[in-house]
Amino acid sequence: MTAPERAVAGPPIPEPILTGRIVAIARGIAAERLPAVAAALRGGGVRAFEVTLDSPGALDGIAAVAAAEAAAGAAGLLVGAGPVLDAGAAAALEAGARFLVMPHTDPDLVAWAAERGVATFPGAMTPSEILAAWRAGAAAVKLFPAVTLGPSFVREVRGPLGAIPLVPTGGITVANAAEFLAAGAAAVGVGGWLTGSGDPRLVGERAAALVAAIADGGRG
Repeated sequence: MTAPERAVAGPPIPEPILTGRIVAIARGIAAERLPAVAAALRGGGVRAFEVTLDSPGALDGIAAVAAAEAAAGAAGLLVGAGPVLDAGAAAALEAGARFLVMPHTDPDLVAWAAERGVATFPGAMTPSEILAAWRAGAAAVKLFPAVTLGPSFVREVRGPLGAIPLVPTGGITVANAAEFLAAGAAAVGVGGWLTGSGDPRLVGERAAALVAAIADGGRG
């Protein structure tokens, strides 16, 4: 199936997200704790990490994680920022974010990032919003809130819009991640269930369980 034409030719999904199929999301974790959480995620097999900009010291946290993960070389996590709503995008990129996630679709912001070679994942909930996000230059579209729509929505919307990659986010856990992927999602965004404790030991255990779950049943 050929993807719909786009006004802006956006960059592809970054390889760690495309192959790892999980974006871990940290919200409300203090900046000084983020590198340890990131290391635990990496140890569990997760390859991409979004730090939310409403977390304490978020930009400092992004910078610290980006530096630590760069030191890990090819095994390091790809670090991103979200939810990006406005000009905070530039500051996030300067801090070290390599992809941007949004709860909504702002065509101007998506196009701004695409023109700079930065992958974006704007949020959408309807076919019209999904198509608008894609045409603006999104690398993939964040389907949000995923738990409200369910895997069946992913399966059905892929009929007419199957060439547009979707990343369901919101309410994803080890219990339903594989089902969303089997329905055709390109990847899933996993937040509170995975990182909410802020405890590196528990985060690492849950990361490993999630990676195993999608390996067993996540291929659509």
